[in-house]
Amino acid sequence: MRRFFWIVFFSAAIFFSSCSSEDSPAEKTVFAMDTYMKLTAYGDNGKEAIEASEEKIAELESLWSVTEAGSEIYALNNSGGKSVPLSGDTAALLKLCLEISEKTEGALDCTMYPILKEWGFTTGEYKIPPDEKIAEFLQNTGYEKIAYDGTSVTLPADFQIDLGAVGKGFTGDLLADIMRENGVTSALLDLGGNIQTVGSKPDGTPWKIGLRSPFGDGLFGALELSDKAAVTSGGYERYFVGEDGETYWHILDPETGKPARSGIVSATAVGESGGVCDALSTALFVMGLEKSENFWRQNFSEMNFEMILVTQDGKIYMTEGLENSFVLTGDLKASDITVIRH
Repeated sequence: MRRFFWIVFFSAAIFFSSCSSEDSPAEKTVFAMDTYMKLTAYGDNGKEAIEASEEKIAELESLWSVTEAGSEIYALNNSGGKSVPLSGDTAALLKLCLEISEKTEGALDCTMYPILKEWGFTTGEYKIPPDEKIAEFLQNTGYEKIAYDGTSVTLPADFQIDLGAVGKGFTGDLLADIMRENGVTSALLDLGGNIQTVGSKPDGTPWKIGLRSPFGDGLFGALELSDKAAVTSGGYERYFVGEDGETYWHILDPETGKPARSGIVSATAVGESGGVCDALSTALFVMGLEKSENFWRQNFSEMNFEMILVTQDGKIYMTEGLENSFVLTGDLKASDITVIRH
Protein backbone atom coordinates (compact mmCIF):
# COMPACT_ATOMS: atom_id res chain seq x y z
CA MET A 1 0.00 0.00 0.00
CA ARG A 2 1.29 3.43 -0.83
CA ARG A 3 2.10 5.98 1.86
CA PHE A 4 2.47 9.66 0.98
CA PHE A 5 4.59 12.43 2.44
CA TRP A 6 5.39 15.67 0.73
CA ILE A 7 9.05 16.54 1.13
CA VAL A 8 9.70 20.18 1.92
CA PHE A 9 13.18 21.65 2.14
CA PHE A 10 12.66 24.84 4.13
CA SER A 11 15.04 27.63 3.04
CA ALA A 12 16.04 25.35 0.19
CA ALA A 13 17.48 28.14 -1.93
CA ILE A 14 19.82 29.19 0.89
CA PHE A 15 20.87 25.61 1.56
CA PHE A 16 21.66 24.68 -2.02
CA SER A 17 23.26 28.00 -2.93
CA SER A 18 25.67 27.59 -0.01
CA CYS A 19 26.90 24.22 -1.28
CA SER A 20 29.96 23.95 -3.47
CA SER A 21 29.98 21.69 -6.53
CA GLU A 22 31.72 19.08 -4.39
CA ASP A 23 28.72 19.12 -2.04
CA SER A 24 26.15 18.57 -4.79
CA PRO A 25 24.20 15.37 -4.25
CA ALA A 26 24.01 12.27 -6.37
CA GLU A 27 20.34 11.72 -7.22
CA LYS A 28 18.28 9.07 -8.94
CA THR A 29 14.55 8.57 -9.49
CA VAL A 30 13.41 4.98 -9.85
CA PHE A 31 9.96 3.54 -10.56
CA ALA A 32 9.59 0.32 -8.60
CA MET A 33 7.13 -1.37 -6.26
CA ASP A 34 4.33 0.52 -8.00
CA THR A 35 5.68 3.93 -6.99
CA TYR A 36 8.33 6.53 -7.74
CA MET A 37 11.36 6.52 -5.47
CA LYS A 38 13.86 9.35 -5.21
CA LEU A 39 17.29 8.61 -3.78
CA THR A 40 19.57 11.49 -2.77
CA ALA A 41 23.05 10.95 -1.34
CA TYR A 42 25.89 13.33 -0.49
CA GLY A 43 29.61 12.61 -0.36
CA ASP A 44 32.31 11.14 -2.55
CA ASN A 45 30.65 7.72 -2.78
CA GLY A 46 27.09 8.92 -3.23
CA LYS A 47 26.84 7.80 -6.85
CA GLU A 48 28.14 4.32 -6.09
CA ALA A 49 25.76 4.00 -3.13
CA ILE A 50 22.79 4.98 -5.27
CA GLU A 51 23.76 2.51 -8.01
CA ALA A 52 23.99 -0.27 -5.42
CA SER A 53 20.65 0.83 -3.96
CA GLU A 54 18.97 0.75 -7.36
CA GLU A 55 20.20 -2.82 -7.87
CA LYS A 56 18.88 -3.77 -4.44
CA ILE A 57 15.46 -2.30 -5.18
CA ALA A 58 15.19 -4.31 -8.39
CA GLU A 59 16.25 -7.47 -6.58
CA LEU A 60 13.67 -7.00 -3.81
CA GLU A 61 10.87 -6.22 -6.23
CA SER A 62 11.62 -9.43 -8.10
CA LEU A 63 11.31 -11.33 -4.81
CA TRP A 64 8.20 -9.66 -3.38
CA SER A 65 5.92 -8.96 -6.34
CA VAL A 66 2.44 -10.49 -5.99
CA THR A 67 1.94 -10.56 -9.75
CA GLU A 68 5.30 -11.61 -11.22
CA ALA A 69 5.42 -15.38 -11.71
CA GLY A 70 9.10 -15.62 -10.73
CA SER A 71 8.77 -13.97 -7.32
CA GLU A 72 8.88 -15.77 -4.00
CA ILE A 73 5.57 -14.25 -2.91
CA TYR A 74 3.90 -15.33 -6.15
CA ALA A 75 5.23 -18.86 -5.64
CA LEU A 76 3.94 -18.86 -2.08
CA ASN A 77 0.50 -17.59 -3.08
CA ASN A 78 0.22 -20.31 -5.69
CA SER A 79 1.76 -23.13 -3.66
CA GLY A 80 -1.50 -24.94 -2.93
CA GLY A 81 -0.64 -25.30 0.74
CA LYS A 82 2.89 -26.61 0.18
CA SER A 83 5.96 -25.30 2.00
CA VAL A 84 7.97 -22.69 0.09
CA PRO A 85 11.61 -21.74 0.95
CA LEU A 86 12.36 -18.05 1.37
CA SER A 87 15.56 -16.11 0.77
CA GLY A 88 17.09 -14.08 3.59
CA ASP A 89 15.47 -10.72 2.85
CA THR A 90 12.03 -12.21 2.24
CA ALA A 91 12.25 -14.31 5.38
CA ALA A 92 13.27 -11.27 7.44
CA LEU A 93 10.44 -9.19 5.97
CA LEU A 94 7.83 -11.84 6.71
CA LYS A 95 9.20 -12.30 10.23
CA LEU A 96 8.87 -8.57 10.91
CA CYS A 97 5.35 -8.50 9.51
CA LEU A 98 4.22 -11.44 11.63
CA GLU A 99 5.83 -10.04 14.78
CA ILE A 100 4.04 -6.72 14.45
CA SER A 101 0.80 -8.46 13.50
CA GLU A 102 1.01 -10.33 16.80
CA LYS A 103 1.92 -7.24 18.82
CA THR A 104 -0.97 -5.25 17.33
CA GLU A 105 -3.38 -8.18 17.80
CA GLY A 106 -4.03 -8.43 14.08
CA ALA A 107 -4.50 -4.73 13.25
CA LEU A 108 -1.81 -5.47 10.65
CA ASP A 109 -2.51 -8.61 8.62
CA CYS A 110 -0.72 -9.56 5.39
CA THR A 111 -3.40 -12.13 4.47
CA MET A 112 -5.94 -9.44 3.46
CA TYR A 113 -4.73 -9.36 -0.15
CA PRO A 114 -7.67 -11.32 -1.68
CA ILE A 115 -10.16 -8.96 -0.03
CA LEU A 116 -8.24 -5.92 -1.28
CA LYS A 117 -8.52 -7.38 -4.77
CA GLU A 118 -12.25 -7.96 -4.30
CA TRP A 119 -12.71 -4.28 -3.41
CA GLY A 120 -10.68 -3.36 -6.51
CA PHE A 121 -7.92 -1.53 -4.68
CA THR A 122 -5.23 -3.55 -6.46
CA THR A 123 -6.76 -3.16 -9.93
CA GLY A 124 -8.60 0.17 -9.88
CA GLU A 125 -11.87 -1.61 -10.73
CA TYR A 126 -13.63 -0.51 -7.57
CA LYS A 127 -16.76 -2.10 -6.17
CA ILE A 128 -18.49 -2.65 -2.85
CA PRO A 129 -18.57 -6.39 -2.16
CA PRO A 130 -21.73 -7.74 -0.50
CA ASP A 131 -21.40 -8.69 3.15
CA GLU A 132 -21.80 -12.37 2.34
CA LYS A 133 -18.86 -12.22 -0.07
CA ILE A 134 -16.66 -10.47 2.47
CA ALA A 135 -17.58 -13.04 5.12
CA GLU A 136 -16.61 -15.79 2.69
CA PHE A 137 -13.21 -14.20 2.03
CA LEU A 138 -12.59 -13.65 5.74
CA GLN A 139 -12.65 -17.41 6.22
CA ASN A 140 -9.31 -17.48 4.37
CA THR A 141 -7.51 -14.77 6.31
CA GLY A 142 -5.57 -14.62 9.55
CA TYR A 143 -1.83 -14.07 9.99
CA GLU A 144 -1.77 -16.57 12.87
CA LYS A 145 -2.57 -19.40 10.43
CA ILE A 146 0.73 -18.91 8.58
CA ALA A 147 3.25 -21.64 9.40
CA TYR A 148 6.73 -20.11 9.38
CA ASP A 149 9.94 -21.69 10.65
CA GLY A 150 12.42 -18.94 9.79
CA THR A 151 13.47 -20.22 6.36
CA SER A 152 10.30 -21.57 4.76
CA VAL A 153 6.61 -20.84 5.03
CA THR A 154 3.36 -22.69 4.45
CA LEU A 155 0.05 -21.00 3.74
CA PRO A 156 -3.32 -22.71 3.94
CA ALA A 157 -4.33 -23.67 0.41
CA ASP A 158 -6.74 -20.77 -0.21
CA PHE A 159 -4.62 -18.05 1.42
CA GLN A 160 -2.66 -15.29 -0.32
CA ILE A 161 -0.39 -12.68 1.21
CA ASP A 162 0.98 -9.28 0.24
CA LEU A 163 3.85 -7.73 2.20
CA GLY A 164 3.39 -4.30 0.63
CA ALA A 165 2.33 -2.71 3.94
CA VAL A 166 5.85 -3.33 5.24
CA GLY A 167 7.96 -3.78 2.10
CA LYS A 168 8.92 -0.21 1.24
CA GLY A 169 9.79 0.61 4.83
CA PHE A 170 11.92 -2.52 5.11
CA THR A 171 13.57 -1.59 1.79
CA GLY A 172 14.42 1.80 3.25
CA ASP A 173 16.26 0.08 6.10
CA LEU A 174 18.31 -1.98 3.66
CA LEU A 175 19.13 1.03 1.49
CA ALA A 176 20.21 3.04 4.53
CA ASP A 177 22.62 0.21 5.34
CA ILE A 178 23.98 0.34 1.79
CA MET A 179 24.52 4.08 2.13
CA ARG A 180 26.47 3.68 5.36
CA GLU A 181 28.49 0.76 3.98
CA ASN A 182 29.58 3.06 1.14
CA GLY A 183 30.62 5.80 3.53
CA VAL A 184 27.57 8.03 2.93
CA THR A 185 26.67 9.94 6.08
CA SER A 186 24.02 12.23 4.61
CA ALA A 187 21.16 10.87 2.48
CA LEU A 188 17.44 11.27 1.96
CA LEU A 189 15.52 8.26 0.65
CA ASP A 190 11.94 8.88 -0.46
CA LEU A 191 10.39 5.52 -1.31
CA GLY A 192 7.03 6.58 -2.65
CA GLY A 193 6.42 8.71 0.43
CA ASN A 194 8.12 6.41 2.92
CA ILE A 195 10.90 8.63 4.21
CA GLN A 196 14.25 7.28 5.41
CA THR A 197 17.01 9.66 6.43
CA VAL A 198 20.68 8.81 6.83
CA GLY A 199 22.35 11.26 9.16
CA SER A 200 21.46 14.93 8.82
CA LYS A 201 21.77 17.39 5.95
CA PRO A 202 25.36 18.11 4.90
CA ASP A 203 25.34 21.34 6.94
CA GLY A 204 24.50 19.34 10.08
CA THR A 205 20.90 20.48 10.43
CA PRO A 206 18.01 17.98 10.43
CA TRP A 207 16.08 17.05 7.34
CA LYS A 208 12.69 18.81 7.24
CA ILE A 209 9.81 16.64 6.09
CA GLY A 210 6.33 17.97 5.35
CA LEU A 211 3.24 16.01 6.43
CA ARG A 212 0.35 16.03 4.01
CA SER A 213 -3.01 17.28 5.24
CA PRO A 214 -5.71 14.59 5.21
CA PHE A 215 -8.33 17.29 4.60
CA GLY A 216 -7.18 18.61 1.22
CA ASP A 217 -4.15 20.05 -0.51
CA GLY A 218 -1.18 21.30 1.45
CA LEU A 219 0.52 20.33 4.69
CA PHE A 220 -0.62 20.22 8.28
CA GLY A 221 2.86 20.08 9.76
CA ALA A 222 6.54 19.32 9.35
CA LEU A 223 9.04 17.11 11.14
CA GLU A 224 12.76 17.51 11.67
CA LEU A 225 14.52 14.15 11.30
CA SER A 226 18.05 12.79 11.53
CA ASP A 227 18.82 9.08 11.13
CA LYS A 228 15.11 8.32 11.38
CA ALA A 229 12.29 6.99 9.23
CA ALA A 230 8.78 8.41 8.98
CA VAL A 231 5.78 6.75 7.33
CA THR A 232 2.19 7.96 7.11
CA SER A 233 -0.94 5.94 6.36
CA GLY A 234 -4.09 7.78 5.34
CA GLY A 235 -7.35 7.03 3.64
CA TYR A 236 -7.12 10.10 1.41
CA GLU A 237 -4.71 8.69 -1.18
CA ARG A 238 -6.37 5.56 -2.54
CA TYR A 239 -10.12 5.57 -2.29
CA PHE A 240 -13.37 5.68 -4.22
CA VAL A 241 -16.84 7.04 -3.64
CA GLY A 242 -19.53 4.41 -3.94
CA GLU A 243 -22.99 4.77 -5.44
CA ASP A 244 -24.21 5.16 -1.86
CA GLY A 245 -22.17 8.35 -1.53
CA GLU A 246 -19.80 6.83 1.03
CA THR A 247 -16.02 7.09 0.72
CA TYR A 248 -14.17 3.76 0.82
CA TRP A 249 -10.40 3.69 1.32
CA HIS A 250 -7.79 1.00 0.89
CA ILE A 251 -6.84 0.48 4.53
CA LEU A 252 -9.02 -2.42 5.61
CA ASP A 253 -9.90 -3.54 9.10
CA PRO A 254 -8.88 -7.23 9.23
CA GLU A 255 -11.80 -7.98 11.55
CA THR A 256 -14.48 -6.70 9.17
CA GLY A 257 -12.87 -6.89 5.73
CA LYS A 258 -14.07 -3.32 5.17
CA PRO A 259 -12.32 0.08 5.23
CA ALA A 260 -11.19 0.86 8.75
CA ARG A 261 -13.50 3.37 10.46
CA SER A 262 -11.47 4.08 13.58
CA GLY A 263 -11.81 7.86 13.66
CA ILE A 264 -8.20 8.26 12.46
CA VAL A 265 -7.66 9.90 9.07
CA SER A 266 -3.84 10.05 9.18
CA ALA A 267 -1.36 7.99 11.19
CA THR A 268 2.37 8.73 11.14
CA ALA A 269 4.97 6.51 12.78
CA VAL A 270 8.50 7.82 13.37
CA GLY A 271 11.48 5.73 14.47
CA GLU A 272 14.83 4.24 13.57
CA SER A 273 13.38 1.35 11.56
CA GLY A 274 11.51 2.08 8.34
CA GLY A 275 10.03 -1.40 8.33
CA VAL A 276 8.60 -1.00 11.83
CA CYS A 277 7.24 2.46 11.00
CA ASP A 278 5.66 1.21 7.77
CA ALA A 279 3.88 -1.61 9.57
CA LEU A 280 2.83 0.50 12.53
CA SER A 281 1.40 3.34 10.47
CA THR A 282 -1.18 0.94 9.03
CA ALA A 283 -1.87 -0.74 12.37
CA LEU A 284 -2.35 2.58 14.19
CA PHE A 285 -4.81 3.75 11.54
CA VAL A 286 -6.84 0.58 12.10
CA MET A 287 -6.62 0.62 15.90
CA GLY A 288 -7.91 4.14 16.43
CA LEU A 289 -6.93 6.72 19.03
CA GLU A 290 -7.48 4.98 22.36
CA LYS A 291 -5.93 1.67 21.38
CA SER A 292 -3.02 3.45 19.69
CA GLU A 293 -2.30 5.50 22.82
CA ASN A 294 -2.29 2.38 24.97
CA PHE A 295 -0.15 0.53 22.42
CA TRP A 296 2.42 3.32 22.35
CA ARG A 297 2.69 3.50 26.13
CA GLN A 298 3.21 -0.25 26.34
CA ASN A 299 5.64 -0.58 23.41
CA PHE A 300 7.40 2.74 22.71
CA SER A 301 10.65 1.79 24.41
CA GLU A 302 10.89 -1.72 23.00
CA MET A 303 9.85 -0.74 19.46
CA ASN A 304 11.48 2.72 19.59
CA PHE A 305 8.76 4.71 17.84
CA GLU A 306 6.76 7.91 18.17
CA MET A 307 3.52 8.79 16.41
CA ILE A 308 1.28 11.58 15.15
CA LEU A 309 -2.41 10.82 14.74
CA VAL A 310 -4.96 13.10 13.08
CA THR A 311 -8.62 12.43 13.83
CA GLN A 312 -11.58 13.05 11.58
CA ASP A 313 -12.56 16.11 13.63
CA GLY A 314 -9.21 17.78 12.86
CA LYS A 315 -7.45 17.13 16.16
CA ILE A 316 -3.76 16.16 16.32
CA TYR A 317 -2.44 13.70 18.90
CA MET A 318 1.35 13.57 19.13
CA THR A 319 3.60 11.56 21.42
CA GLU A 320 5.94 13.55 23.62
CA GLY A 321 9.11 12.44 21.85
CA LEU A 322 8.19 14.59 18.86
CA GLU A 323 7.40 17.83 20.72
CA ASN A 324 10.69 19.46 19.80
CA SER A 325 10.78 18.26 16.18
CA PHE A 326 7.23 18.99 15.00
CA VAL A 327 6.14 22.31 13.49
CA LEU A 328 2.49 23.07 12.82
CA THR A 329 1.56 24.48 9.41
CA GLY A 330 -1.63 24.90 7.39
CA ASP A 331 -5.08 25.57 8.82
CA LEU A 332 -4.85 23.54 12.01
CA LYS A 333 -4.14 25.36 15.26
CA ALA A 334 -1.86 24.74 18.23
CA SER A 335 -4.97 24.37 20.36
CA ASP A 336 -5.85 21.34 18.23
CA ILE A 337 -2.72 19.48 19.43
CA THR A 338 -2.75 17.07 22.36
CA VAL A 339 0.58 15.65 23.54
CA ILE A 340 0.41 12.00 24.60
CA ARG A 341 2.65 11.32 27.58
CA HIS A 342 3.78 8.15 29.32
